[in-house]
Amino acid sequence: MSNIETQEFVPGVTEDVNITPKAIEEVKKIKKENSIPDDYGLRVGVKGGGCSGLSYTLGFDAESRTGDHVKEIDGVKLFVDMKSFLYLTGTEVDFSDGLMGRGFVFNNPNAKKTCGCGSSFGV
Repeated sequence: MSNIETQEFVPGVTEDVNITPKAIEEVKKIKKENSIPDDYGLRVGVKGGGCSGLSYTLGFDAESRTGDHVKEIDGVKLFVDMKSFLYLTGTEVDFSDGLMGRGFVFNNPNAKKTCGCGSSFGV
């Protein structure tokens, strides 16, 4: 007997944008080091540009905006505008501190191509 679970794809039902515990830890560290209030949220987005056509954006916002997808994980609020959410569905934001450099990493299942730097993608 197998322990493998399967999920059926349901049209119109999408996965969420998630953030790993390591990335949450780094966000909290950045907020503390830069005196950013605890109640500020992390805005995750997409903008045109970069070698592959689109690039990821990260920043802090005091509050969500109309139409934002809002989620809180381990005390960190995530704000994603609806346009960006279409490109980021199912994306996991992680943090890497390895030999290839230090920074946030976007594991995006929608990206058909990515740039070598990892900060831009195409769909």
